[in-house]
Formats: sequence, structure tokens, C-alpha cells
Amino acid sequence: MSYDFDQVIERRGSNSDKWESYPADVLPLWVADMDFSAPEPILAALRARVAHGIFGYEAPPKKLLEVVAQRMERLYGWQVTPEMVVLTPGVISGVNLAARVTCEPGDGILIQTPVYPPFLSVHEKVGLVRQLALLTQYPARGAQVDNEHTLQYEVDFDIFEAALNSGGARTRLFLLCQPHNPTGQVYSREQLTRMVEICLRSDIFICSDEIHSELLLGGAHHIPIAMLSTEIAARTITLVAPSKTFNVPGLYCGCAVIPNDELRQRFKKEVERLTFHISSLGMVATQASFSGECDNWLVELCRYLTANRDALVDFVATNLTGVRTTLPEATYLAWLDCNDLLRGGQISGSPYEFFLNKAKVALNDGEAFGPGGEGFVRLNFGCPRSTLMQALEQMRAALDAVQ
Repeated sequence: MSYDFDQVIERRGSNSDKWESYPADVLPLWVADMDFSAPEPILAALRARVAHGIFGYEAPPKKLLEVVAQRMERLYGWQVTPEMVVLTPGVISGVNLAARVTCEPGDGILIQTPVYPPFLSVHEKVGLVRQLALLTQYPARGAQVDNEHTLQYEVDFDIFEAALNSGGARTRLFLLCQPHNPTGQVYSREQLTRMVEICLRSDIFICSDEIHSELLLGGAHHIPIAMLSTEIAARTITLVAPSKTFNVPGLYCGCAVIPNDELRQRFKKEVERLTFHISSLGMVATQASFSGECDNWLVELCRYLTANRDALVDFVATNLTGVRTTLPEATYLAWLDCNDLLRGGQISGSPYEFFLNKAKVALNDGEAFGPGGEGFVRLNFGCPRSTLMQALEQMRAALDAVQ
């Protein structure tokens, strides 16, 4: 079956943050949702639930928890039981819950930057000390274009270990984003193993945000960090959700996989204490998403996103002089380095403001991603190719006008 990802769906008028936060002459490639309709099995399940006509209180159905566990087994060979799965309103809720149940006020939380902005404020909500380990930028290896135009990030483990127990606080939780947002990096087994060894040696819990783990590009392979050993599984809270993969973020349902029974019970009690509830339609969509019925759609989506990525990387190399981009292995997010433009004086101030005002393209401001994000913008290529290319052409024209 073929799927029409080239179809342009009008989203203005739908209360979309992405499309209604800027004037109508601005193309929005910022908020991390896609401009594609959710797959038909999800829509059919939602239509059937709506047709029933009654929306009473519901507990998470056993079938849903079974489906989540079965998906972990099918995708990764990860032995998860339904009892290990706890539902949350979403991954960010799960991140904050994880910090609450693993840390005491004054403990340290380790974060690698640049990173998804909500990570950067967890310490404020829980009363922790934020400890930052900057990812290190390297020229891309094995990329389809030369290193003048592409870049990649790696974990500098000297920096990683130096951040432990910094700021006068004992590190209690490592907040991992993998696949990584905004760089699109998929961590290798070797990198994950090194992280695990350090965390075990230092008695640190891990909360692993793996929300983009099924949006794999060009044959990339994802490894849940909790699979690496039974010891680290006992100290890890893994967060997954259908929201990014199947484009249903507005239905607010995420899943925490917690093999350690004692840790899981603490997590559940905190969910109850904060009165977090999941909507019935969110649970319906999650069960349909993870059932396997949408997997053919997902295969085609990843092919389409890979082609979008390749078109973007080629366009940057050919047409956006002074800009470099990551070659993301996952997600639908590109991380564009505009620092050469700033150093050369072609643009001044914020690249985000430049492209918004001069190109009429809304991107994410790199500064919001913490240290290491200065001079960058994040671009969402989860859209029809015509939309992507139009935005890139507008960015090219804006740069040509100042060079």
C-alpha cells in the first residue's frame, strides 16, 4: 500500500501551535509535530470509540499494557512484562516524575547539551542542581557531503565524568535523550555501554527519553539502554510514546517502562499523588499505534523522512553558504550551525530572528537548547517535500541577499 506524504494538509484553523503562532506569510518548521495525517488504523480506532458516544472514567486497559510490552519484544527483543509499564500524560511528565522518585532536593541531575529545552528546567521543578555535560562537535564521518557542510556530535567522556557531582551536589540522575534531540544522533552500543558503566560505578539512576526511537533514518538501529544489563535495567526508567512516531502528540499518552518493582511502585505513587490521568482517546490511539497495524505506514514514513533529510543536507551543501547541518540518523529534526555566518558578519544577532524576518521561515532558536546551542537553529523536516523545499528556497534567497 502506498501513502501520500506529499499531500499538503491545511493546518491553519485547527488550533495548531505550529501553524498559528506566526503570521500567515511565515512557513513554520519548528514545533516537533509532523504535517502528515496519523495512519488509518489509529483514525479508525478513534472513530469507533467516538461512535460509542460515552466517555466515562477509564483505567488503563490490560490489553494496552500488553501491546506496549509486546512491541518492546518485537522491536528489540527486550523482555518487558505488562506490569512494568506505567502510563503518563507524556514523556515530559515522565521525565519530571523520574526526577521526583529518584532524587532528593539538592541532588544533582546530569544533562547533555544542547538538548530538548524542557530538560533544562527539570531541576527547577524538583529542587535539584543542574549539571551540564556538553556534547562535542566533530566533522561528520561517512556523510554524503564533505565536512565543510556537515557536522556530528559525540560524547566526550572526560567532559561527561567531570560534570558528575559538580556544583556541590551528588549526581543522582542522568537524563538521557536518545535518539538525541536536536542532533538526531543514535548512540552506539559502545557509547551507551560507557555511559552505563559510569552510572553504575557512581550509583546513578538513568531516565532515558526514547520517544524518537522508531523514527530511524537510512537503516539506523536503536538500542534501549535498559537492555544492556540487568543491573542498569534496575536503575533505568525508559520513556516511550506514539506521539512523535505516529503524529498523535495532542492525545497525550506516554509509557514508562520500569523493570525495578520498588522503583516502579514509587513512580506509580507519584503519578497518583499528582493526579495524572490519561484520556480515553489517548489510550485508544496508543494501543492502535503500538499494535503493529501501523507498521507498514511507519516503514514508508521513515523512507520519506530519509529522502527529506537527504534533500535538505544536499540543499544546505549546495545553496546555503556558511551553514552546516547534522546528518540525523533519527527524528525529523536537523540542527543547523550558522556560526560561520555570524563570525563573517553576513548576519548579526540571532539566526532564528534572521530567518524569521528575512526568509519568513520559523525555526527553533538554538539558544533555547542550552549551552552549545548558540548560533544554531533547529529545522523540522517532517512535512511534505514541497513545503520543505519552499522553506529552504526562502532561506537561500534571504542569505543570497546579504552575501
